[in-house]
Amino acid sequence: MKHIEFVFFDAGGGHRSAATALRLAIESRQPDWNVQLTNLQEELDKLDVLRRLTGIRIQDFYNSMLRTGWTLGSSKILRLLQATIRMYHGALVKLLTKYWRAVSPDMVVSFVPHFNRVLGESFQNAFPGRPFVTILTDLANYPPNFWMERREQDFICGTEFAERQALAFTSCPDRVFRTSGMILHPRFYEPQTADRGAARAALGLGANLPTGLVLFGGFGSSKIERILDRLDKTDLPVQLILICGRNEKLRARLAARRTRIPIFVEGFTTNIPYYMHISDFFIGKPGPGSVSEAIAMKLPVIVECNAWTLPQERYNATWVTENQVGIAVKTFRRIVPAVEQLLRDNTLERFRANAAARENHAVFEIPDILRHILERGAATPAPHVKAAECR
Repeated sequence: MKHIEFVFFDAGGGHRSAATALRLAIESRQPDWNVQLTNLQEELDKLDVLRRLTGIRIQDFYNSMLRTGWTLGSSKILRLLQATIRMYHGALVKLLTKYWRAVSPDMVVSFVPHFNRVLGESFQNAFPGRPFVTILTDLANYPPNFWMERREQDFICGTEFAERQALAFTSCPDRVFRTSGMILHPRFYEPQTADRGAARAALGLGANLPTGLVLFGGFGSSKIERILDRLDKTDLPVQLILICGRNEKLRARLAARRTRIPIFVEGFTTNIPYYMHISDFFIGKPGPGSVSEAIAMKLPVIVECNAWTLPQERYNATWVTENQVGIAVKTFRRIVPAVEQLLRDNTLERFRANAAARENHAVFEIPDILRHILERGAATPAPHVKAAECR
């Protein structure tokens, strides 16, 4: 029985979601693996400097920033976090080395940014030769020192751009693995058989009106209401499904509104694949999870990218436009012309076809990659070793 540790934290929902989804896929493919989830925040609480000073954990501060939308200047906050990690590097490595020796995994897989040098060094200190793997849950690295450090390890990347970035960080190209996309929950691969028109009608929507799904993560966002306000003032033939997440005040406020356009308001739900199935396009932030889920469900996307956008998510808007699967606007104050553009000249159909042409099976590909790495072993080379000698 192989013991594998998946390391995540709850700063945003994507890291835990990816780790959980991959563990589900592994359960049916590698029954001889014992996959455990480790919340890095819980292991590092003793050294959480922000918590010492303010009583607030790092991941809680980050989530509060997401809930309130106070993301302007987040690049500077990230650099401060990275500087703090470097300052406490030795203590962090010592703490995690002790932890790894206690749990003794055969392999460690990181789903988190910023801490990969600490994670890799501590695991190698505890068990030299055992493999350490980083799975990027973003479409790209945000240098310096976000996902990638200049040390030999294995990278699993979901885009061509991230793969090129990883290859630039290693002298061993055979330790960089490319998947067909980002990790999605297996439920996104389950057949959706509901009649779209009938399903919309059951929600009080028009059976044949173009339908937008508006989603801003598990915490919701006041932007949902502003998007509704702008579209409701037009004569565009659209309707909206509004997912408010755990923001109960927003859900109640929107549910009580009378609007020109038909709307359906939902709170927190795990039934996102169903709502995507009955929608025609997606409106939301350019998070790697939401964008990848929408594309997997053949939905063109409209996303926003500006100084308020998290720096690690800005490339995602570029990816959307480069791959012709949606529209990126500088502000959702431009949502009306963006929807107008999407609905004219067969643009929606063209983007939908481009999305449908993308086959993402990453969650089912990665177990085979991890098995290969386990069988090969870490075989960590010295920095000067040539690529041909890395196998």
